[in-house]
Amino acid sequence: MPPRTAPDLPSAEEKAPEANDSLDPVVRWFGLWDAYFGLSYLVTTGLLLTSQSPPGRLAGAIAALTLIVCWYAGFGRALMLGRMKAGRSRWFALGLIALFGLATALDLRSSFALFALCPMLLMSLPSALGIVVVLLANLVPLILVWVTSGELGSAVLGILPTTLLGIALAVLLGLWITRVVEQSRDRAQLIEELELSREQVAHLSRQAGIAAERERLAREIHDTLAQGLTSIIALIQAADSELEQAPELARRHLDLAARSATDNLAETRGFVAALTPVALRGNSLGEAVRRQGEALAAETGLTVDHRVSGTEFPLPTAVSVVLLRTAQEALANVRKHACAQRVVVRTEFTDISVRLLVEDDGRGFDPEQDDDHGYGLRGMRARVAEIGGAVELSSAPGRGTTVDVLVPLD
Repeated sequence: MPPRTAPDLPSAEEKAPEANDSLDPVVRWFGLWDAYFGLSYLVTTGLLLTSQSPPGRLAGAIAALTLIVCWYAGFGRALMLGRMKAGRSRWFALGLIALFGLATALDLRSSFALFALCPMLLMSLPSALGIVVVLLANLVPLILVWVTSGELGSAVLGILPTTLLGIALAVLLGLWITRVVEQSRDRAQLIEELELSREQVAHLSRQAGIAAERERLAREIHDTLAQGLTSIIALIQAADSELEQAPELARRHLDLAARSATDNLAETRGFVAALTPVALRGNSLGEAVRRQGEALAAETGLTVDHRVSGTEFPLPTAVSVVLLRTAQEALANVRKHACAQRVVVRTEFTDISVRLLVEDDGRGFDPEQDDDHGYGLRGMRARVAEIGGAVELSSAPGRGTTVDVLVPLD
């Protein structure tokens, strides 16, 4: 069996014996063999009852055949099902041959039991050894007749064709049974491996789903709670510094902080419940982005120029949410890093795409070296990629920053 790849998944060897039995075709179909074996015993016993042998020899032959049934039920069946050590198969075969030889010596018609003994020997012994033992078992009646008559006469020649035919059938039957059992066990093993692989795939899918959900929640928290708390802290600090000298301005900043806290509380409830962001409820994308720009202007005093070009039309919810979150992230970066005076936000609608552009005249940065924007930009690119769009970032020290998002509407 292949090694396990998931620590919490049991391998085939670790499953309960009942589970393995339910998969093993030999076990599932063994009842048919039991029926065949019982029928063979009854037919052989019936033939003996029609024999002209003395009652004592007849009773002894039937007793020997009955002991074969007991020997099989108490020892051989468990061995053939693989529930007993394979090393004991030789003792089982030896007991069968001894009892069969005794029954045949008492009455030659007992040799009819070979139809049941040969498959039993082939199923309990290794392939090569099983065929050899079956050949010897088919020679037992011939040898007994030879020993009894004392010469290779007509009695021996009379059963020789039957013995040769039995040997040929036994060899063919042995090869066929061996091949069928091997194929059945291989098929059962493939089924077990397939089930284990399916369990592993399901486990990995669950892990991937958990990781994706964690990433989604991390982006949501970053784009809502983290940015909102940053804004609230900045407004409270501004109000604190203006409390004595400009109380009206401080009160205005506190009002903005309260509104930001209220909006973020609604956003938190929204993404926990997997609902549409609050800003998009009853508003178009252009209106929601405009309100984000107005909030930034009110909080920081920046000049925010928002424009909508083209004919605005309803967008898929996923596209609207991603573009709104992108605008929030870009404007939050302006607030935290840009030291800008003016910000231009443009939302462009065409028949085949929608575009969001956020451009500031701040200090800019080197995208290859500055890690301050790392997680936000990675989250932005991941969001946009999920809806088939692309993000182009242009920035350089002293030259401002431009975030350009293009989403095709195929």
